[in-house]
Amino acid sequence: MMWSRVNLIAHWARGKGFTMMRFFAVVALVCAPKFAMAELLQDPVQEIMSFSAEQTSKIDQTKLIGLFGSKNVKRKDIYSADYIAALPRANGGKQWQCLSEALYFEARGESIKGQVAVAEVILNRVDSPAYPDSVCGVINQGTGRKFACQFTYTCDGRAEIINEQSAYERVAKIARLVMDGLPRNLTKGATHYHTTSVRPSWARKFPKTAKIGSHVFYRQPIVVSSN
Repeated sequence: MMWSRVNLIAHWARGKGFTMMRFFAVVALVCAPKFAMAELLQDPVQEIMSFSAEQTSKIDQTKLIGLFGSKNVKRKDIYSADYIAALPRANGGKQWQCLSEALYFEARGESIKGQVAVAEVILNRVDSPAYPDSVCGVINQGTGRKFACQFTYTCDGRAEIINEQSAYERVAKIARLVMDGLPRNLTKGATHYHTTSVRPSWARKFPKTAKIGSHVFYRQPIVVSSN
């Protein structure tokens, strides 16, 4: 339960250039037991401390700002190229690799927000009972069946070769951030998207939630069965 909080704080602290000592100080404040730190906590940290594990993904990272006098950092900085560039090179297992590749082939030409938005869709599908329960499963759903793939690059007949290494390293960091708990606030629970150059039939039926860059995002309606 605690490690998802630590991961989130770690990414934020790296982007701010914290020393190891300052990083562990913030972890101690945010993750220490309430009863031991009650008199010392400021309002932002108290709020974070009250979150359950399920609420961790909704943590507003700006609540951590100010603990060390960083008054000039705003939420939008999380989506800046400078913020992402300052993060260390990302790494991970098979699921992280699947997400990194999907972001590269689906959204490498998009802004940071646009890339995070596509990652949100994939993770939202993982959380939905209507789709496979893993990142790789969601991305490769339908691959190999004509007109059945969910992500075009998996069945367009082209070799999946990464030629732009810098672009891949950037989306790999974004994949790591999203998988480690970056709040999914951009697309409002979207499960689908398409480029502005097409208009699939389902777009007339699903609620539109956002437009970011060249992608339009939608949330699949929940079907409630009647007895």
